[in-house]
Amino acid sequence: MQINNKTKTGLFSLSKRSVGFRLLFVSVCLMLFSACSSNSYQIKNVAKSDTDLVSDMHIRRINDQIDELVVKLYKRNPRELAKTPGQTVGMRLQQMANLPVALNYSELGGKGSIEAMLLAFDEGYRGDRVFALGVGLRGMMFKGYGEKPEVFLLDSLDPQKLYNSARNIEIVAWRLAHKRDASGHLLLLTNSTSGTINLSFERLFGKMIANQDMISEIIVGRANRTINKIFHSIAQAMFLPVG
Repeated sequence: MQINNKTKTGLFSLSKRSVGFRLLFVSVCLMLFSACSSNSYQIKNVAKSDTDLVSDMHIRRINDQIDELVVKLYKRNPRELAKTPGQTVGMRLQQMANLPVALNYSELGGKGSIEAMLLAFDEGYRGDRVFALGVGLRGMMFKGYGEKPEVFLLDSLDPQKLYNSARNIEIVAWRLAHKRDASGHLLLLTNSTSGTINLSFERLFGKMIANQDMISEIIVGRANRTINKIFHSIAQAMFLPVG
């Protein structure tokens, strides 16, 4: 069988094209493996949209902010930590980080989310109010994000729940500043205006509220949904449902 020059040229071009595809494939594989080995990329992110990645960032941020709030509350209210002998702030944070695996804390009567938050403001509660509030906030956020530690393409977040969680944070901030016991003492100390003014709690709550409002607006834009924006007196408001 004879192969003319035209045929040879075609085979040569085809061969070059095959080699080119192979080189491209190898290059892409190397790039993926290299990216996966770095901290900036994980292979699971292939199953995430840009909005999912942004949602994950907001989940991490709000959990970090809750941890920061808990640490600040323990510093201002060391008596709360002392109610449970042997506990440290680090141990308390680790217990909260176990959510949602360990939602059932016997010292909270098995309560989580909003019910745990209510314990923190119950005048008759004798347990660790800071821990109750931290577990409650963590549980509420977990429900607000669809009971998922991270978001993937097939997941669907409810912007109303995220919006409600922001309003609930506003209620928490108000109750911390105003809820008192029968003797007129605040149940938990936060900002101080005596001597050196300290409004760090106020700034932290502002960041937490903005975090939840922002992600709720992002999800509204993605899902083409609306939010029932509730305007109420924070002083008289009840916590809004998130799950």
